[in-house]
Amino acid sequence: MRLSLDTNIYSAFKNGNEKIRDILENADEILISVTVLGELYSGFQNGSLTEKTLTELDEFLSKQGVSIVEISKEIAFRYGFITKKLREKGTPIPTNDIWIAATTMDTGSILLSSDKHFKEIPGLMVLDF
Repeated sequence: MRLSLDTNIYSAFKNGNEKIRDILENADEILISVTVLGELYSGFQNGSLTEKTLTELDEFLSKQGVSIVEISKEIAFRYGFITKKLREKGTPIPTNDIWIAATTMDTGSILLSSDKHFKEIPGLMVLDF
């Protein structure tokens, strides 16, 4: 299984959630979008920035099967499409989450998140946690 992680899932994993740990251990590939990475760094810098948190994140990112996904032209196009569809439905969601969804869809992965609003995005595969 190819998974994209939402920020809340990484946080729950680091807080010792065993179900998430089991899912991640059984994943074939774990993808982290630069948007999620930015949210993590923002959270660290706004409260819990320590050498330990940065080291733990670097260790996680360096594990075999974990990759960072950069924003591409295709992801940006998909972002625009998703934004349009959500606006038409009258169901906006946070901007960063649209980027996360676009990245997930572009990579053909499944998003692991605890945010319910991702279900508003047509075609996005979500493993609701």
